[in-house]
Amino acid sequence: MTVRIYVPRDAAALALGAERVAKAISEQIAARGLDAKIVRNGSRGMHWLEPLIEVEVAGKRIGYGQIKAKDVASLFDAGLISGGDHARCLGEVEELPFLKRQTRLTFARCGITDPLSLDDYEAHGGLAGLRRAISMLPADIVKQVTDSGLRGRGGAGFPTGIKWKTVLDAPGERKFIVCNADEGDSGTFADRMIMEGDPFVLIEGMAIAGLATGATKGFVYTRSEYPHAIAAMSRAIDIARSAGILGTSVLGSGKAFDMEVRTGAGAYVCGEETALLNSLEGGRGIVRAKPPLPAHKGLFDCPTVINNVISLASVPVIMDKGSAYYRDFGMGRSRGTIPIQIAGNVKHGGLFETAFGISLGALVDDIAGGTASGRPVKAVQVGGPLGAYFPRSLFDTPFDYEAFAAKDGLIGHAGIVVFDDTADMLKQARFAMEFCAVESCGKCTPCRIGSTRGVETADKIARGIEPEKNRVLLADLCNTMKFGSLCALGGFTPYPVMSAMTHFPEDFVPTPLIEAAE
Repeated sequence: MTVRIYVPRDAAALALGAERVAKAISEQIAARGLDAKIVRNGSRGMHWLEPLIEVEVAGKRIGYGQIKAKDVASLFDAGLISGGDHARCLGEVEELPFLKRQTRLTFARCGITDPLSLDDYEAHGGLAGLRRAISMLPADIVKQVTDSGLRGRGGAGFPTGIKWKTVLDAPGERKFIVCNADEGDSGTFADRMIMEGDPFVLIEGMAIAGLATGATKGFVYTRSEYPHAIAAMSRAIDIARSAGILGTSVLGSGKAFDMEVRTGAGAYVCGEETALLNSLEGGRGIVRAKPPLPAHKGLFDCPTVINNVISLASVPVIMDKGSAYYRDFGMGRSRGTIPIQIAGNVKHGGLFETAFGISLGALVDDIAGGTASGRPVKAVQVGGPLGAYFPRSLFDTPFDYEAFAAKDGLIGHAGIVVFDDTADMLKQARFAMEFCAVESCGKCTPCRIGSTRGVETADKIARGIEPEKNRVLLADLCNTMKFGSLCALGGFTPYPVMSAMTHFPEDFVPTPLIEAAE
C-alpha cells in the first residue's frame, strides 16, 4: 500500500524551506525504491513547527517538526514511512496540545487534505452543505444562516444573514457575491490559509451565497502579495467548474453560479468594501460615501453581498450541520467559532480556532506560551493595525465582540500581536498614525490630514515639546478622526493611539535629556 507523506505548500512553510524538504523527500523515495508518494497539503497552523512533515500510518498521522532538507535522509534512516522514532518526531499530530484544544469547524480540513483534490474534499464532508442548499428555497437558506448567528469575520461583526436577506429582497436583474480576501492586517493569515489549504470550502460557501440571494457571479478579491493563494484558488475554481460545481447548472440544479479571482495591487484601504468595489470595477481604490449600501447598489450598481473569506468558508458547515449546531458554540451575540491568529513576540505563533469566549490571557499565556524573548508581556494588539493595545490588566476580557467593544477595543479579523516590556507605546501610537497617513485614500479630511498631524504631534511629545498640550491635541485629533472619517481606516486609527495613551501613560512622558559635561 502506497504511503502518503504530507509536505505543506502553505506560504509560511514555503518561507521556512518546505520546497527544499519536498525535493529531498522525493529524491529519497526514488533512491530507496519506496512505495510512497508526497501530498502537498495546507498548514495545520502551528507555525513554530513548520515545515511540519506528516506520514500516514495505520490511519494516524505522525508528525515531524521543524524539518530541514538536511534532516530528510536521517528521517528515512529512522523509518519515516512507518512512523519511526526520530529526534524531531512529535508523535500523533492530532494529539498535540495546540491542536487538540481547538474546535475546528471552518478549518476542519486545513492541513489534512490535498487542497486541490475534490475526492479528498468530499471524503471529509465537503459539498454536503451545497447539496442541502440546492434542495432549499433561497429564503430558507438565508434563514438558516441568520439563525446560526454567523457574523462578519472580517472585523465589523455584522450579521451575515441580514446582509444576505437585503440582497435577496433587493430588485435587480444581476446580483453579485464578492469575497473580500484583501487580508492586509498585521498578524493575520487566516484568509490565506483557507485559500491555500482548503479552497473548495470557499467556493462552496460562495456558491451557497449565490443560491441564497439570486446572484450568479462571484469574485474573490485578493492582493498581489498572495501569489500562492491566487494560484491555488484559480486552480480550484477550474477544477470545480469542470466537475459541475460551478457553471450554468450548479451540481445539476439548473441554477447558475460561476466565479473568478481578481488581484488588487495591495492597497490597505481596498479592504474597505466600497474601495474594494471601485478597484474591482477597474477604478481607483477610493472609499464611497454610504448610502447607498452595497447590498442595494454595489458592484456595477447591482445588489452585492460582500463577505470576508472566513464568513463564507463558515457557511458550508452551517448548511450541513444546521444552524443550532453552529449557534451552540460561543457566547452572547458572538456565536460559532473564531480562527484567532497569534503573532508577534510569542513562543507558539499560529492559527487557533475556538469557540468565542476564551479569554485574552488564556490565549497569550497558555496557548501562545508567553513571549519568545522570555520577557514579561507588556501589551497585546487585537484586531490588526487599527486595533487597541490591551495591557495585562485587561487579559480577563473574553473573545466576544461586545466584550471587546466595552473595553474600547475590537476583535477585527481576530489577529493578536504580542509585545514584551521593551516596546515603546509612544512609538506604536506614532506608527498607527503613520500607517493611516500612508494608506489613506485621501477622500476625507479627518483621515488624510488628521493622521499626518497625528504623526507630527507624536514626534513633538517624543521630543519633549509642550508634552501635556500635545497629548491633549493628539486626543482631540483622535476624536475628530473617529467620528468624522468616512471609513474604518480613519475611524479606527484612534483605537491603538488612545489605548496606548490610556494604558501606558508613562511612555508618553519624554525622558529628560542629560546634557554632556562641558
